[in-house]
Amino acid sequence: MADTPASIACEDGVRLAFHHNPGYSPGVIFCTGFRSDMTGGKAVSLGAFCRDRGQQYTRFDYRGHGQSGGVFADSTVGDWLKDALTILDSVATGPQIVVGSSMGGWIAFLLARARPNRIAAIITVAPAVDMTQRTLANLPDDAKHQLGEKGVWMRPSQYEPAGYPITQKLLEEGINHNLLSDPIHFDGPVRILHGMQDDAVPWWLSLDISDALISNDVKITFVKDADHRMSRPNDIKRLLKLVDALS
Repeated sequence: MADTPASIACEDGVRLAFHHNPGYSPGVIFCTGFRSDMTGGKAVSLGAFCRDRGQQYTRFDYRGHGQSGGVFADSTVGDWLKDALTILDSVATGPQIVVGSSMGGWIAFLLARARPNRIAAIITVAPAVDMTQRTLANLPDDAKHQLGEKGVWMRPSQYEPAGYPITQKLLEEGINHNLLSDPIHFDGPVRILHGMQDDAVPWWLSLDISDALISNDVKITFVKDADHRMSRPNDIKRLLKLVDALS
């Protein structure tokens, strides 16, 4: 895959960076996590795997992430869903296996709801479905104060010393995309990987997602010693095996 990504303009003019390799269907489209980008280990490893077997593969950055345009603090879950739909509709061709990591897992299920005839299967890693609702329900007092005063909270992060912005707009808009209060209407194959040492998305959430899905073809693999990222070589091997089995 070329190091320099291609780009495509959304309806509002924001340009999204992506890599796309043509190949046989079903293709694979990778949806990254919150504050992640398409240069991560899972995205790149999956690209090499698909390229070597001649399978179509697409990875991209949401607006405000990685090499795409836009400003992170101005963006919402709805914006990122529209970005994923732009890639699905205008870059990827034919049926797709959507692989979503963390927030990308939430986006994957939202894509299936929006384009049910395009999604052949869903594979998620630590799917952060309805994550903004959980964030709202567990806000510390200093976060409530910052959001009330400035409309933004600088959330501490072990990966970003200065923290990163969580806006009131992001939290409130995210509620519009909640899935777990109703059945999730996708009846294709769903595979979920989740580390039981995940300190960002509780492993039991995957059980709630399974319960909400109308599909009967749902399999969850819990990995006792894995963390949220699940980017170790053995974790990535598990992911590639799932893609192979559903292709």
